[in-house]
Amino acid sequence: MNETLYRVSANPHVRDKSSTQSIMLDVILALLPATVFGIYIFGASAAVTIAVSIVTCVAAEYIYQKLMKQKVSVGDLSAVVTGLLLALNLPAGVPFWMPVLGGIFAIIVVKQVFGGLGQNFMNPALGARCFLMISFAARMTTFTYDGVTTATPLALLKAGKSVDLGRIFTGFIPGTIGETSAVLLILGGIYLVLKKVISPMIPCIYVATVAVFVLLFGGHGFDLTYMASEIFAGGLMLGAIFMATDYVTSPITSKGKIIFAVLCGLLTGIFRLFGPMAEGVSYSIIIANLIVPLIEKITVPTPFGIVKAKGGKDNE
Repeated sequence: MNETLYRVSANPHVRDKSSTQSIMLDVILALLPATVFGIYIFGASAAVTIAVSIVTCVAAEYIYQKLMKQKVSVGDLSAVVTGLLLALNLPAGVPFWMPVLGGIFAIIVVKQVFGGLGQNFMNPALGARCFLMISFAARMTTFTYDGVTTATPLALLKAGKSVDLGRIFTGFIPGTIGETSAVLLILGGIYLVLKKVISPMIPCIYVATVAVFVLLFGGHGFDLTYMASEIFAGGLMLGAIFMATDYVTSPITSKGKIIFAVLCGLLTGIFRLFGPMAEGVSYSIIIANLIVPLIEKITVPTPFGIVKAKGGKDNE
């Protein structure tokens, strides 16, 4: 029997007229409202952090690919998205060398060393954020608002104090540059769903799982205000909409997406309610990213017509 071998590229596999560049451009546009709002409430330092992070990621990818004599792919805008997401996950007041270090880690260590776009085993921006959190915990957990260092709503909730749900939803609160305004992040997510860039399955199930978890184990009974505060505060919306849905590091089947989203939600609830820190979205998504190969093995159906030959090879 003649065998035809096909070369299959790595994720993301484009199944329509969209290109990687157009998809990344849609993600940038969806993040634009939250980005502009972050600059508005945190000032010039936020703009500098965003610019430095994006430039670093693009430069790191360009230089690495040139040195390795690979095709330069900065035009696909994936490095821009990584830089933007990394910056939106940082406090506005961090020194400029932190987005530089984080950007290099995201592009070189998490992305390029493993083969570039489609080969990375975790979301590069989240990988870099966790690296910075572990290395510089004090700087990564110091937040200012209106020029005053203050606690985030999640920290207040963990301490048993009350928070203003209205301010949490609109975004006039301390936090990282891009996580504060839940309403703008949701609008960005709706845009991506309408453009068919992402499926609403992962974000909705992820958030719903966190909601149920905090109602059951939060110690506040069925206090819907407390539940809503946990959902809209912190990085849940940013993570669920823009990072858990990453094509490369999330499952491809509907069943796999459900398992992945529930796992993200359970881990986030555990980290937030029972862990030492108030937040846990980044670690939750990364742990789930690492389990995706197992989820795929369980949920991806066996191709029809493939049989095991006596020699141990698969034949049609």
